[in-house]
Amino acid sequence: MKGLFVTGTDTGVGKTLVGAGLLRLARRRGMTPIPFKPVETGCAPEPADARRLWRAAAPPLAPDDVCMHALPLPAAPALAASAAGLRIDLIAVADRAYALGQRGDFLLVEGAGGLLVPYSGRETAADLAARLGLPLLVVGRTALGTINHTALTLAEASRRRLPVSGYLLNRTEPDAGPHERGNAEMIAAVSGRDPLAIVPHLPADVREDDDLVADALLDALGEDAIRALLGQP
Repeated sequence: MKGLFVTGTDTGVGKTLVGAGLLRLARRRGMTPIPFKPVETGCAPEPADARRLWRAAAPPLAPDDVCMHALPLPAAPALAASAAGLRIDLIAVADRAYALGQRGDFLLVEGAGGLLVPYSGRETAADLAARLGLPLLVVGRTALGTINHTALTLAEASRRRLPVSGYLLNRTEPDAGPHERGNAEMIAAVSGRDPLAIVPHLPADVREDDDLVADALLDALGEDAIRALLGQP
């Protein structure tokens, strides 16, 4: 199964924005990308991130098929599921992912939060990623604190022997901090990996336009990196 598992170093780092841009780029290239957001929390009541991914991909499936568990409590999946009287079954989630993957030629799975966010008991996003076997795309902030967060995420992926396609840093604030360039360099030094790109801050009107997000992602990453992430020769 060809695709990516998009994970973050934290919540609110821009996973959905990056995922939407990649899905739209895949669509432009004649692919049939399939988005899957297994669990979304903080839904009121619609899963906004899942809807955004569906819109960007324009896939051959209903919007409700994108999100398996849309939960109201804004908390880790295991906590939100428990509050709703549910227990998330990662085997069932993996089965749904494989079924959805058959409906297109590129499956993009967006996790909730980071790799060690609990989904059920001791099972985390890392366990789900391992079940799916998709390479990780890690999204982190450019902000202060990202060195530790990003390096820890990459270290955990390595410890779990999860394949990693790369990581990128997303500027979530309008102005670049004085630490930004040094952060990228230090993450590379600690992890042994250079970032695929630093995605610039996008104004609100650009963030809401899937084509403009796709353009910005292509500008930041470059053609070769986009083709590699999409599994194109």
